[in-house]
Amino acid sequence: MRAVWSFWSKPFLAAKGRIWKTQFHHLLSWGLSLRLARKHYPETVLVTDRAGKSLLVDHLGLTFAHVSTELDRLRHADPSFWALGKLVAYSIQDQPFLHLDTDVFLWTRLPSSMEQAPVFAQCPEQHSIDQHYSPRTIECLFDRHQLSLPAEWEWSRSRWERHFREENCGILGGVNTAFLRDYATTALSLIMSPNHACAWAQIHEKDGFNQILEQFWLSACLDYHRFMPDSEYPGLYVRHLFPSLDVALRPGQAERTGFTHLLGDAKQSAFVTKRLEDRMLHEDPDLYRQCARLGQNDHSHAWSLS
Repeated sequence: MRAVWSFWSKPFLAAKGRIWKTQFHHLLSWGLSLRLARKHYPETVLVTDRAGKSLLVDHLGLTFAHVSTELDRLRHADPSFWALGKLVAYSIQDQPFLHLDTDVFLWTRLPSSMEQAPVFAQCPEQHSIDQHYSPRTIECLFDRHQLSLPAEWEWSRSRWERHFREENCGILGGVNTAFLRDYATTALSLIMSPNHACAWAQIHEKDGFNQILEQFWLSACLDYHRFMPDSEYPGLYVRHLFPSLDVALRPGQAERTGFTHLLGDAKQSAFVTKRLEDRMLHEDPDLYRQCARLGQNDHSHAWSLS
């Protein structure tokens, strides 16, 4: 199984999504995430754009078995949809893979039952349909513009009224790469189709909809194909590292599982960033110093490409 990371530089430069306290800590997290996962999954892959390769490979010196600049195709895409980079990375995998967010640290290998599953993710999440960032908001938006949503979306939403499920994609992968490519390709179309541009233009703050289009859409596709007798993906199911988000957030449980995911504002915590600094200084002093040198230009785009 290959370990895959994705880095789309455009939302990073635009400070979209949940960001680290400083660029120094962002670079440290890349070094530690790669260093730990490579012990268990030696075949490592970076899916990025030319600017991302310039930063992570040419300047920082991270070593991946394979580097793809496939994300150059997103040059003109809206960086508010920061999940596009991950979706492209999922869509081009042709063998069993594990995609990791760069704030995910694997202290141990995943259980074999997960590695052998058609699809696996970090954990399921349950959310109220009444929140603003929900499938219902997108449904109303598309309906207003007389646009249709995929059958998987409609079917999944017909089953639940007051809540919806997401698959937390801190980690995502599996052996059924055909399904994962199909899911990701359709998500890309939902976001990037010229026919949908008029609808998305009505939303000024898109951040929270990234999880809907990545995580809810995955749940919808999984449920639809699990229950459809004529599905082209027979035997489809998903395994989780944790049974719920609450369990995943318990420090003791995460420690026993050998898994750390620094969700949301944890990346701004002085306590967390100090522990990250100490760990990388111990693990790889040379890389630590290189991160510090690059991180001094916290707002410099000298490494980026036009």
